[in-house]
Amino acid sequence: MPVISLDHRVDGPPDLVAGVLRETASAAVAFGRVGAGLSAPARLLVAGDEVRVALPGGLAACRTRITRAGRGGVWSELVAGPVTALRHATRVVPDGTGSLVHDELCWTAPLGALGRVSDPVLRRCGWRLLAARRAVVGERVEQLSTAAVVVGAAIVRDGRLLVAQRSYPAALAGRWELPGGGVEPGESEADALVRECVEELGARVETGERLGTDLPIGGRVLRIHTARLLPGSPEPQPREHRALRWVGMHEIATLGWLDADRAVLGELVELIRG
Repeated sequence: MPVISLDHRVDGPPDLVAGVLRETASAAVAFGRVGAGLSAPARLLVAGDEVRVALPGGLAACRTRITRAGRGGVWSELVAGPVTALRHATRVVPDGTGSLVHDELCWTAPLGALGRVSDPVLRRCGWRLLAARRAVVGERVEQLSTAAVVVGAAIVRDGRLLVAQRSYPAALAGRWELPGGGVEPGESEADALVRECVEELGARVETGERLGTDLPIGGRVLRIHTARLLPGSPEPQPREHRALRWVGMHEIATLGWLDADRAVLGELVELIRG
């Protein structure tokens, strides 16, 4: 099984780098630079998503399935395509003030020994794709390193998560998200989340740890924090949303989430499970 690998350092924190690796718009830019195309079901990838890749040079298209996506990186395996097997793993680890990214791509050619005549072509194509992706990830991380931050609150009570249904804008109305909002200049993320919960829900919360990767949303970065209602807090009310619900871990996947919040569903299920 041929293997190609590429190590590179990115000047950005691992959570941001891992979030950018999940961003389909950035991946599409990288693929476009080598004459390939990419389409995916959401702006941020999660395990189970299928990605369609139109390969450069007129090669047949293939479909891959994301098997894992999170703080450690992104992994995928072939569903259908011109080779028998294809696996791609991108691992992210801290490296001083930045991150080390290790890309590894391996495949099995069709038709046994006869099919291996295509390996040199696939190797050249793989190298070009990995190099383009390396460049795009570095550019996007640099762009987002000073971006405005949006915070979201994963509020759990008695094994249930508080979710909010958008009432505006029209394109997003009816979809579900975690409550929260933008961090103002000079404000900490924890203080911003406490303020946003008062403004949006009329509730007082205490924030906890960060959950999942940084999540690129256009020119901003979303960060999810765990939170709990403080004793004596008023019951949350939908001041700015169409509705609020407390949902269990088996209900989470049934909601029509915004793409960014959908990207932390796995972590939210684990949080509820305790």
